[in-house]
Amino acid sequence: MSDEMQEIAAVAARLVVEEGLRFGPAKTHAVRQLGLPIRTAMPSNEQLEDAVLEHLQLFQADVQPGHLLALRQLALRWMQRMQDFEPYLTGSVWLGYASQLSDVDIDLYVDDPKAVEIALINQGVPYDVGQIDAGRREPVPVVHVTERVQGWPHGVSVYMRVHDRGALRGALLPDGRGRSPRGNVKAVQVLMVDGVAND
Repeated sequence: MSDEMQEIAAVAARLVVEEGLRFGPAKTHAVRQLGLPIRTAMPSNEQLEDAVLEHLQLFQADVQPGHLLALRQLALRWMQRMQDFEPYLTGSVWLGYASQLSDVDIDLYVDDPKAVEIALINQGVPYDVGQIDAGRREPVPVVHVTERVQGWPHGVSVYMRVHDRGALRGALLPDGRGRSPRGNVKAVQVLMVDGVAND
């Protein structure tokens, strides 16, 4: 990685940890903050993940493991509530580089997308609905709820992306580092015992 990319990764990592930005926006903001051209070559997500882990080790080593555990506990509660929809935890909380400002990302695999909203209505849970462009032909519906963690000064956003059940097989293929990019309830429970991300 070039010196310029390392600098972008370091600034973006700080924005991810200290401002709760996701990787894409963090890299864009880092380029702007450094006064670089908009078409500057960006570090990969894997390189940024390494920079985030380094930042956490340097500045939050004493508190990040507790924050990560609290987020995984919150994620597990929501996965159990939504167990009819094959929930899988993904993103920073699954991979282990989440901080107190991180969101919780859960993928649901369903036959009827509206069933997710019906379940939340039946549980009396306030929610918002949106969508993301996941690089596929059609945007992916996303259900957003806000949850509290005891002792934290802010709410935590839980984003549940609603996929067709048939997409699950491809979703479990290893990422570029040979890791499973998401895990089910049992896998999350193992993480919480082991304290490490899935290899």
